[in-house]
Amino acid sequence: MTPIEELLLGLLLGLSLVVPPGPMNAWIAAGAARSVRTGVLTGLGAMAADALLGAVVYGLDRSVDLHEVVRYVYVVGAGFLVYLAWRLARSRPSDADRPREGIVFAKAFALGISNPFQIVWWLTVGVGFAYLGGLVLLLGLFAAIAVWIVVFPSAVHAGTTRRAGLDRAVVLASAAILLGFAVYFVALFVLG
Repeated sequence: MTPIEELLLGLLLGLSLVVPPGPMNAWIAAGAARSVRTGVLTGLGAMAADALLGAVVYGLDRSVDLHEVVRYVYVVGAGFLVYLAWRLARSRPSDADRPREGIVFAKAFALGISNPFQIVWWLTVGVGFAYLGGLVLLLGLFAAIAVWIVVFPSAVHAGTTRRAGLDRAVVLASAAILLGFAVYFVALFVLG
């Protein structure tokens, strides 16, 4: 594989991780409804979680069966999503006046490392691409993530500032999405 092909594959893989709707994008949207800065910080927390998950995947013993571990990740992830949804639903627009960067980042990081979608992506697609390429592929993947965590919050914030009350609607919709994914993850645990 040429370096250009490896870079393009990395970009596509990165987009496959960050673009689909899921708990993390709901959390980023809720932050972005308050401010672009909060949305980007949330995205940075998610990206740091991806870096950690990627490092773990690369260091895994490939002979270990992770099926049972992944089942319990669904429960932990569901619990954290319920907590975040509850916090979002109770938040007020004034809560975002001075978001504390460390807390915004830490919550997003915690969601990222407990988000079953991110974990399963790294254990499936991530493991698969671990054998395909090297550093250039990895750089492409994280470049796609970096672009997304700036463009997506900027677009959400621009949209919510054009209409009064839309920011609160985005926050409440994000809370509902997080609760929906929590229910889905519990169902996966029960049925798995």
